[in-house]
Amino acid sequence: MEIKVLGPGCPKCQQTEKIVNEAVAESGVDATVVKVKDTMEIAKHGVFITPGVVVDGEVKSVGKIPAKNEIKGWITKA
Repeated sequence: MEIKVLGPGCPKCQQTEKIVNEAVAESGVDATVVKVKDTMEIAKHGVFITPGVVVDGEVKSVGKIPAKNEIKGWITKA
């Protein structure tokens, strides 16, 4: 599983990345978390308000810090 955290590095983006990493660690899912800072790459996902979270190519969150339980729900569904 690949999880992308989209954002230039603002405080909300950093917090989102932290929560995503915690959710992955707590759920024991085999996932790679990738931080995407390039604005063109972010735009390719159709995300124009950061932070964004993409799980296996599917945009799950845009413009807000998702709750840890919400992230766990996205990554534990098989």
